[in-house]
Amino acid sequence: MDLGAVILLLALLLGVAVFLAAPLMRGAHPRAMDESVEESSLLAERDRVINALQELDFDFKLGKVPEDAYPEQRTSLLQRGAAILQKLDELSPSTAAGSNVSSDAGARIERAAGEPGDAPEGEPLLDDKIESMLAARRAARRDKSAGFCPRCGKPVLTGDRFCSNCGKSLP
Repeated sequence: MDLGAVILLLALLLGVAVFLAAPLMRGAHPRAMDESVEESSLLAERDRVINALQELDFDFKLGKVPEDAYPEQRTSLLQRGAAILQKLDELSPSTAAGSNVSSDAGARIERAAGEPGDAPEGEPLLDDKIESMLAARRAARRDKSAGFCPRCGKPVLTGDRFCSNCGKSLP
């Protein structure tokens, strides 16, 4: 090896070392990172509780959840959600104070999940009603379809000028 190649190799290694050491030199605050991780996990847990509440309400309307167990399960989820919101408020009091949202955690969860009486009351969804909804959806999708690409066989829509898969010009 000649001297130029060795110097170039050393310069490259030095550059890589500086690049890899840069994040360590910035001195990221581990406490701030821990708080953001905790806040992120609490936000994810809040979303899971809201989804669980919505699913519970939906299942109750369909008759899958017994009437005597529903209030108990809903109360349990609301309490869990309220505890999560209180922890979130403790982590970031400045954002909670600056917002127009009520500080009552239970009310915030109720609003996010929706009251059980929000949906129009009536009979539960019947099989015939579901089948008619599916048939209407299929008919709407069929109207949009223009068939299949002659080259690759992928479905194409009415307004397409080219196949989105292979790029063939469509008539």
